Amino acid sequence: MSLLAFSLVLFSICLAAGALGSLLGLGGGIIVVPALTLLFNVPIRLAIGASIISVIATSSGAAAAYVRERITNMRVGMFLELGTTTGAVTGAIIAGLVGARALFVVFGLVLAYSALQMFRNRHETAATDVPPDRWADDLRLHDHYHDEAEGREVHYRVTHTKAGLGLMYVAGAVSGLLGIGSGALKVPSMDLAMRLPIKVSTATSNFMIGVTAAASAGVYFARGDIEPFIAAPVAAGVLIGATAGARLLPRLHSRSVRGIFVAVLVLISVQMLVKGLA
Repeated sequence: MSLLAFSLVLFSICLAAGALGSLLGLGGGIIVVPALTLLFNVPIRLAIGASIISVIATSSGAAAAYVRERITNMRVGMFLELGTTTGAVTGAIIAGLVGARALFVVFGLVLAYSALQMFRNRHETAATDVPPDRWADDLRLHDHYHDEAEGREVHYRVTHTKAGLGLMYVAGAVSGLLGIGSGALKVPSMDLAMRLPIKVSTATSNFMIGVTAAASAGVYFARGDIEPFIAAPVAAGVLIGATAGARLLPRLHSRSVRGIFVAVLVLISVQMLVKGLA
């Protein structure tokens, strides 16, 4: 395949990656890494390097739209970045010491766990009767947003902020290690542990993933794991796709968002586990 054909095909795939990434708060890496490794046989480390770039592009394309729609909880996002940025640097350093097959397996297991947790809680909706949390009260993390699909104002309260901060360190480490933007853990952590509505979780994750990825991008660049001829079409396609996905989220029902989230994670998890264990 010529370089031009490769760039065009990759650009097209990354359009879908950006749309799904912004819609689910996972970052474009959830499709970019499998596409590069399984379809184009790109080495896993170069694929993860390109994915880091795609995550930054996803955040750039979607975050502004979600902030404008007031779906993003910026206070929660800025607070949790304390954990994710620290974890991202840790993960990026560890990645240079871990074998490629192990990265595939860890990637698959992380996604499978996220899918299971989201599926088990598929019928839950935002609740205001959550356990009180002093940190959430002091930092004024509770908020509300207008749900366009349901035509109502949704008020919610945040809880378990300490646990959420710890989980975000783990999510950041996963991001630096696997190049997936850590949304695969961020969204379940905010949705299940901190009790944010699923739309707020995905929107806030999009706000955060760019900062998390940027924290580890320097390490990958210095190590030579970011190839411009791969990263350029990835970034362009993901940026355009993310902008389109950001327009779709407000129009979807929360249960639909959760269902798409689970289906995408299961599919990619199986593919990556097969690759790592084969």
